[in-house]
Amino acid sequence: MKVFIAGIDGYLGWALAQYLTARGHEVAGMDRFLRRQWVEEVGSYSAIPVYSMEERLLAFRQRYGTPLNFREGDLLDYEFIRGFLADFQPDAIVHLGEVPSAPYSMIDQAHAAFTQQNNVVGSLNVLWAMKEVCPDAHLVKLGTMGEYGTPNIDIPEGFFEIEYRGRKDVLPFPRQANSFYHLTKVHDSNNTVFACKTWGLAATDIMQGVVFGTQIDEMGDDPRLLSRLDFDQCFGTAINRFACQAVIGHPLTLYGAGGQTRGFLPMRDSMQCLTLAIENPPAPGEYRVFNQFEECYTIEALAYKVREAAEAVGLETEIYHYDNPRTESDHHYYNPDRQHLIDLGYQPTHDVVAEVRIMLQDLLPHKERIYAKYDILVPDIRWNGGRHRSHRIDEAVPSA
Repeated sequence: MKVFIAGIDGYLGWALAQYLTARGHEVAGMDRFLRRQWVEEVGSYSAIPVYSMEERLLAFRQRYGTPLNFREGDLLDYEFIRGFLADFQPDAIVHLGEVPSAPYSMIDQAHAAFTQQNNVVGSLNVLWAMKEVCPDAHLVKLGTMGEYGTPNIDIPEGFFEIEYRGRKDVLPFPRQANSFYHLTKVHDSNNTVFACKTWGLAATDIMQGVVFGTQIDEMGDDPRLLSRLDFDQCFGTAINRFACQAVIGHPLTLYGAGGQTRGFLPMRDSMQCLTLAIENPPAPGEYRVFNQFEECYTIEALAYKVREAAEAVGLETEIYHYDNPRTESDHHYYNPDRQHLIDLGYQPTHDVVAEVRIMLQDLLPHKERIYAKYDILVPDIRWNGGRHRSHRIDEAVPSA
């Protein structure tokens, strides 16, 4: 298959390009390198050094024996994306090219507006370009489990049957996003549903849980082929951030009581799931939703798992609770479905502790690089506006 990846320079995009190429697919992609700029803007960098795209492309060709069809460009430039898709004529389009951060979208008005424009308009441009030049392609759009929020009922995969005043219907499950970023994903989903219904496009909306991990097997030993690994408050997801904190002896930073529950999966499982969606497309005009995660955990439980992995490699780790800069419940019901990918053959790989041990071993050579950013590891972006550094609200959590 011919697969186009928007956001190919990012954490998932660079890994997916390698995973698909290793499976025999022809890959093309674009990026504007904004992720590199955003992380620098918030005062950080990748814990694992990221090479220039020129060096990455060279390493890619040397390892896989084929060049990667790459163009630098912006999804907000409609003529660019339309032209690239017209030239490549993909069978599948994987859309990873958005601002992927709730905290970044909550910094201030300018960041909220930028996130909304970049994500919603960029996704709309992809839909229009598909309609005009490759209407038979399959869109795999990266959404987020955060679209659903934390309702006090089970979460289906996109749709549920409801009875109201004696009548029944199958409707989209209500979305209760908790940041301006998550709201862009809701808007994207609505636009995609409309495009499938109106233009006959085919789309899979991936409601992905939080991804963690430093590598997939296909990357081998070449450092130029490694993906980035962020640990700041905006782009460092929970386990990735905890792992970097553990490496340098910084206490793991739990928000509030740590009872917030989310779905998580390793990077290698994300690659498996995305590929299953790509290789098993829906029918023309069909919009389907896959909830993509390995298991659900509280943030506190994850912190203990990271500490367990850290102790296994000789690292002493403490867990501290800080006041939560977000507006969210510390404890809530959370029970989402994830049957569609299981039906396609998804088989979870490593458990959290085993994957974190791999991460820690990969991160230890970069200990000094992470330690140099010690001062950014406590969050200060608050959902109620402004920036105020969180403060510790307890003593160290005793050993479990």
